[in-house]
Amino acid sequence: MSAGAAGPAFVTRRFSGQRDAATAPVDTVELPESQAALRQMSMERLMAYGVHHADAIELRGRVATGELWQAVATELAETCLAPADFHVSPETDATRANRLFRASALMRMSQMMMVDNTPERAEIFAAAGKLYGQAAALTGDRRRVEIETPEGIVIGWFFPVREPVGRVAIIGGIEGWAMDFDHLAVPLAQRGVETLLLDGPGQGESRMVHGTYLTHDWPAVYGAVFEALAAMAPAVPLGMIGNSMGGAFALHLARTNARIVAVCNNGGSPEPGVDLGESTMARKMRAHTGLTSFVEARQVWASAVPIDPAAPVPCPMLVVQGARDPIITAEAAQAMFEAGVSEDRYMVTFDDGDHCIYNHADDKTALIGDWMASRLKAAQHAGH
Repeated sequence: MSAGAAGPAFVTRRFSGQRDAATAPVDTVELPESQAALRQMSMERLMAYGVHHADAIELRGRVATGELWQAVATELAETCLAPADFHVSPETDATRANRLFRASALMRMSQMMMVDNTPERAEIFAAAGKLYGQAAALTGDRRRVEIETPEGIVIGWFFPVREPVGRVAIIGGIEGWAMDFDHLAVPLAQRGVETLLLDGPGQGESRMVHGTYLTHDWPAVYGAVFEALAAMAPAVPLGMIGNSMGGAFALHLARTNARIVAVCNNGGSPEPGVDLGESTMARKMRAHTGLTSFVEARQVWASAVPIDPAAPVPCPMLVVQGARDPIITAEAAQAMFEAGVSEDRYMVTFDDGDHCIYNHADDKTALIGDWMASRLKAAQHAGH
């Protein structure tokens, strides 16, 4: 008889999420916040941010039938952390890590519909980071880093490689930050690229826990990050990947910082400082800055300039675009592509792709991973 077995038994696992409700039309949902959550957080996007399929079905299905987004996400996180309701074998570290990563993703989802900076939101994000760190301690493939910068501490998750061909910093945008993009970091590490998932100024733990906001001096923050990466042994070429609005920041930095030898823009805007009035998105962008004035916040965002004909992006560039992206048009993506002057430039469009290509996650990560690894390897051989 196997370890822990007491004899023959039948076990049933029960779930309450309704699969049909999880994919039902959003306009059938009564609560406006629930409609917004279901519209913004598709199954594909939830799964890209680390929410597993069954958990995503539960979350969307229960919200679609009347429950509150934050309450369901929090309860599902607690369920992931609770002892299993059946006992057929001792739990392994691999299973424990899986449950911790899932719980962290759900905790991050629980605050996704929050807009402003509050103590509750900071507490949730700190808890999500703690869970992620506990999982990382079990998997041993990543570690939390704190980097001192002129504007304050920024937090990242570093994925080391035994013999790296290069290093890359990955940032998100207005929402969706460091921990949410480990689906990019793992494939890069498999290709020999050390990766730093970064909560830049105004993002994630850097903002929620350490109070490091997006200011006009944000380039100095990334300068300190690049210095820290360059100081690691061995010295290898640096690349950068910007997702959503992070793509605008990545191109700005690639224009102005010679350390970056390859850059990828996945869904960035050519005009990050566009006037959005006092909309929910504008409030989210204002929260990044910690300011009270919408005008001042827009000015900070506008200081990220991805396109400058007088100082174009000199290094190899990859632009990834979804033809069905509701936020970034084909013309905007083309403008970002034309911000570079390198002969080594590619723009890859997924003809049914959504914003940041969440609906083709494997193909997207393979594309970006292979491209970045090859360019960093070429730069290493060239002596950069």
